[in-house]
Amino acid sequence: MSTLCGQSVRFVVVGLLSNAVLFLLYIFLTWLGLQPSVAVSVVFACGALQTFVFNKSWTFSQRDSDSKHLPRYLTVYAGAYVTNLLALYVLVDRLAYPHQLVQAGAVIVIGVLIFLGQRYWVFLPSKQKSRV
Repeated sequence: MSTLCGQSVRFVVVGLLSNAVLFLLYIFLTWLGLQPSVAVSVVFACGALQTFVFNKSWTFSQRDSDSKHLPRYLTVYAGAYVTNLLALYVLVDRLAYPHQLVQAGAVIVIGVLIFLGQRYWVFLPSKQKSRV
């Protein structure tokens, strides 16, 4: 299996398990009365921390110190977080789509963007980083 294919499969496994739990947490938090933007903030923070460990060590097989990867990882997640909030604002607050459907779609689109950011910037092998 190619490196890209293997990484993609491992990323999807981590993402599916993580996002299933996090989506249920999002639904639960909104059911409790939290605004969707507040709930997604809690969920993103939890997701960023838990998936860093799994994606660094398993998906991308990086053994370097966290200090080499964590700032870039958090930058990718910050961009994803802002994108998610913007999607909720436009599609839920302005266009009145159901927040559950918007968030479910956002998980997929943003997941692809996060994978690409991690593969080609965050966890790029050291010899390739020198060219970037």
